[in-house]
Amino acid sequence: MTDAVIPRQPDATPAVYDAATLAVLHAMEEAAEKHLDAIRPHNTKRSYANDWALWEEFHDWLGERTGQRLPPTAVTKGTLVGFVVWLDTIRLAAPNSIDRRITGVTVTARGRGVEVPKAATVAARQALRPLKNDPERQARGRGRAAAVTPEQLRLMSAAVADGLTGLRDRALWLMAFGIAGRSAEVAALRADGITLVSQGLDVHVPAVKGRPPRDVVVAYGKNPDTCPVRAWQIWRAAAGITTGPAFLPIDARGNMGGRALSPEAVREIIARNAERAGLSVRLTGHSMRAGFITTSRRAGKREEKIREQSGHAENSPAFWGYIREADKWTDAASEDIGL
Repeated sequence: MTDAVIPRQPDATPAVYDAATLAVLHAMEEAAEKHLDAIRPHNTKRSYANDWALWEEFHDWLGERTGQRLPPTAVTKGTLVGFVVWLDTIRLAAPNSIDRRITGVTVTARGRGVEVPKAATVAARQALRPLKNDPERQARGRGRAAAVTPEQLRLMSAAVADGLTGLRDRALWLMAFGIAGRSAEVAALRADGITLVSQGLDVHVPAVKGRPPRDVVVAYGKNPDTCPVRAWQIWRAAAGITTGPAFLPIDARGNMGGRALSPEAVREIIARNAERAGLSVRLTGHSMRAGFITTSRRAGKREEKIREQSGHAENSPAFWGYIREADKWTDAASEDIGL
């Protein structure tokens, strides 16, 4: 009779290596990372860079609310789950996109020497699981941003919050509309780059994300409630700002911060105020830009003047898509044909 083979039990504690062995293991880890990075497709690397940029933006947003900006290397269960919730509720990202972002942040963090706990990624995907079962969320990102209308701007103005925050919010979204600005451009505006003239405002829109700067004019509006010039003057006087960022964070106690708002904060302010006004569509940061183009076109403005304001290239498919949307009821082919 042969003796039964008793399987070896795993050690209760991790192995302890001497310094020489640890050095070799560390060198092998570095070599593995370099090899994986070398064979990783360019598009994947670019995607991971975008994921990390969003991770930084999330930390800006979080810092504005907590008063303390965490380092991006703080990849924990709490921050990664918070990132999922932020992408879902603030950025309105599709679940599959969020899943990819988790991977991109995790891979990039580990590539920078950060130890990401397995419990953090497990928790993040647990938070993501119910989102993947929601058809409305799965359909996100498949359509163009809703273009705001002057009527909706009036509703938002009527429902704006009291106090300094309300003055800032109204000035911000009306300025975004008036300059046909991207959220990052609105966030980058400086008070000393906005000059009051007799006809309205001369506004310098700074360069962002490799796009060239531009100088635009914003005329007085006929309706005081939706006039970007008056809204800017009221906010500027109330905030007491003459230089520095045009729009500043304000905490729950009404205290202003000194740093500029992040692009994500701009988008959140617009979306929050649209919801507050009870609008039937959810507006995003891009809604102001799209709304300016379509509204201006319907008012009979020339394409080249609209492009000067928005900063679109002459052959931009997005720009011409907005123009077609604005023009679709102008001399419609089905109109007055004897039906």
